[in-house]
Amino acid sequence: MTQAIQKTLRDSSAMRWTALLLLALAMFCSYIFMDILSPIKDLMLSERGWDSTAFGTMQGSEVFLNVFVFFLIFAGIILDKMGVRFTAVLSAVVMLVGAIVKWYAVSDSFAGSGLETWFTENLNYIPGFDELGVSPFYEGMPASAKFAACGFMIFGCGCEMAGITVSRGIVKWFKGREMALAMGSEMALARLGVATCMIFSPYFARLGGQVSVSRSVAFGVVLLCIALIMTIVYFFMDRKLDAQTGEAEEKDDPFRTKDLGQILTSSGFWLVALLCVLYYSAIFPFQKYAVNMLQCNLTLEKPAEGSFWAGQSVAIVQYIIMLVVAATAFASNFQKKNKQLKYGLLATSVVALVIYCYMGYMRQSAEAIFAVFPLLAVGITPRLGSYVDHKGKAATMLVLGSLLLIGCHLTFAFILPMFKGSAVGGIFIAYLTILVLGASFSLVPASLWPSVPKLVEPKIIGSAYALIFWIQNIGLWLFPLLIGKVLDATNPGVTDPTQYNYTAPLVMLAFLGVAALVLGLVLKVVDRKKGIGLELPNIKS
Repeated sequence: MTQAIQKTLRDSSAMRWTALLLLALAMFCSYIFMDILSPIKDLMLSERGWDSTAFGTMQGSEVFLNVFVFFLIFAGIILDKMGVRFTAVLSAVVMLVGAIVKWYAVSDSFAGSGLETWFTENLNYIPGFDELGVSPFYEGMPASAKFAACGFMIFGCGCEMAGITVSRGIVKWFKGREMALAMGSEMALARLGVATCMIFSPYFARLGGQVSVSRSVAFGVVLLCIALIMTIVYFFMDRKLDAQTGEAEEKDDPFRTKDLGQILTSSGFWLVALLCVLYYSAIFPFQKYAVNMLQCNLTLEKPAEGSFWAGQSVAIVQYIIMLVVAATAFASNFQKKNKQLKYGLLATSVVALVIYCYMGYMRQSAEAIFAVFPLLAVGITPRLGSYVDHKGKAATMLVLGSLLLIGCHLTFAFILPMFKGSAVGGIFIAYLTILVLGASFSLVPASLWPSVPKLVEPKIIGSAYALIFWIQNIGLWLFPLLIGKVLDATNPGVTDPTQYNYTAPLVMLAFLGVAALVLGLVLKVVDRKKGIGLELPNIKS
């Protein structure tokens, strides 16, 4: 019996991490598409006539169905009933369908079509939603933005379904093992999608010297086709694991609606869920505006025409260097026995990061500057996850993350504008703050997500993750919209997209960090009183 158990895929380190890699690559592709228009916000104004309100409304629409039609709750039920592999493939298909719709919405083929006329004349008033102030459309919203919002809603359903599926899949493959390390590693790799998006979305939009925003979206669509392939491969791996172990995904103990009561009556669950929504609302909506914020607060001069720094090839070279930074920093986490190799990898990563930052400065590119956002996180998230696995202190890490979050947004709001006019000083402050912000965000997957299995029974973990994602999605819908509205309200008459004052939106995001700090301190108290075990290691010695 023991020999049979040892031969399962789950007990093979190589197979466990291969399954994780497949899930991480799928999320990597989805993260790219999630922010595919963020680094070209200025082009959406010039090419499609989207102001900040239209841009923010479209960006917030990603999670509209998840929040107001409760799709995420249904996704959790589907996950609990149908299992990880079915839901993983379904989520990839849904993402791809939504992405294709969004691509068509911003393409030249949509402009002047009968569909554009229909969207111009309709969906200007949605009964019920307009009265509540939560409509995903508004009168005067560009037709392309409306239709893109429809596609983004569909994509968002698949993306958030994929998120809870990946979390559940990691629990399935890594429970009792290096689970926090696995979750941290998955998110670190997936977040490279942010950097990839920041570099290649503008690259494809301006490819060949002719601007086309639809090329950027098409790039994302191709990657989501790859994500679908990754989930299909995972499907067969997961099915083989169940055949080996004799497990049936939630068949013997099916989901029951009344089981949700166990989740909703847990104070620890609510604190973790609220912390999640505050963290993510201060980061993901910010990502959608970060490039434009840098364009407004930095003094950037275009490189001389014909120079290497003004060409297309520099983006590819810089991306290769970025991969070197990420790969060496990530690999250093797994060289505990070989100290010489570990520090050699770290040194290589640091040197490559300096080269990357220098190239971003020479390119005078806000997109390339913000692309460093996940790089420090890639190096430290697995390390933090391993620490939680072996030492604990998950709640303490959440408090630390809140403090860093507050400091970064206040730096963007008040210190960075002071360096406008100083090309070197401003970019240095921007790089440093972005790296720290990425590091603060890495504390979430390393400490928050692995805490959920300590709060609920295994059979309803999928539903617990779904509820957390649903609460999180409220913030992800609201704050892109709020940032856009606040920008337009505090910048009346501004038509140049590089001249906005971002102080008010950034202060608003800093207050989210303050609220997260308070909740983090409360969570530590609750954990100590109720013995939830959030400060305890995941791996029992």
